[in-house]
Amino acid sequence: MTDLAILYEHPEWFAPLFAALDRRGVDYCAIRPEGAWDPAGSPPPARVVFNRIAMSSFLRSGEHPIFHSIALLDHWRRGGAAIVNGPEVLAIDSSKARQLSLIAGLGLAVPRTRVVHRAADVPDAAQAIGFPLVVKANIGGSGAGIVRFDSLAELRAVIAEGALPRSIDGVLLVQDFVPARDGTITRIETLDRRFLYALDVAGGGAFDLCPADACAAPGAPAIRMQAVGPGATLRDAAERIARAVDLDVGGVEVMIDDRDGTPRFYDINALSNFVARPIDVLGWDPHERLVDYLLERIERL
Repeated sequence: MTDLAILYEHPEWFAPLFAALDRRGVDYCAIRPEGAWDPAGSPPPARVVFNRIAMSSFLRSGEHPIFHSIALLDHWRRGGAAIVNGPEVLAIDSSKARQLSLIAGLGLAVPRTRVVHRAADVPDAAQAIGFPLVVKANIGGSGAGIVRFDSLAELRAVIAEGALPRSIDGVLLVQDFVPARDGTITRIETLDRRFLYALDVAGGGAFDLCPADACAAPGAPAIRMQAVGPGATLRDAAERIARAVDLDVGGVEVMIDDRDGTPRFYDINALSNFVARPIDVLGWDPHERLVDYLLERIERL
């Protein structure tokens, strides 16, 4: 059996990972979530399977693989494979409501939020939060499905038009619009539940601050980023979140609320492409550390 399989959807994002695996001579296969699988058969394709399914896949195809892949990864694990970023991680990644509940349960601050599934409940939720606010889809994806509202009248008009954001699971978040200090968020990357690196990210579209060039939509404003030491408090918090999620590799995003200086954690992202131009930005390539980790997982079996 092959040592490692990479389950991925985007045709370009993982070229740096594949190149790093090739340089190290790792025995692996790359698999797209296509075709059919047999719940009474379909053995795992490798001893270790690395899940690289992106939440933004629903933006590229209505026939997205997110929920299909949750079931498939669970099936392969039942068949004896070790799954890196397993089905439970993918399930948390696909629900911002679950992410915020988990983060708040750790005693960390999140933006004030109400979770709804009916448009009729949005006005009451909005009045509980106050304006300005955002209504966002329950699943992430390069800032898609997020709309800012500055008044109840504006919100009611959009509801009447049936033009609220749509979420693939029918769940919406009504959330305080947090003014991020200096217009900057911090993305803290973790590997094996420990700090790997952090970036301050600013610019981009209204809500799209993905630090990888591959995420950028054509014509979107460029983002600015720099490597930072996030400080012990934020670093420790990100590691606590990663442990609570059982996150093998992924990022945690936080912004400093400019109104009171509170760090507010708002996103867990199990799909990290890592920073674009890592040598220029970080001075080292995190893909090499990721390959080290994958080899360690293979050696444990």
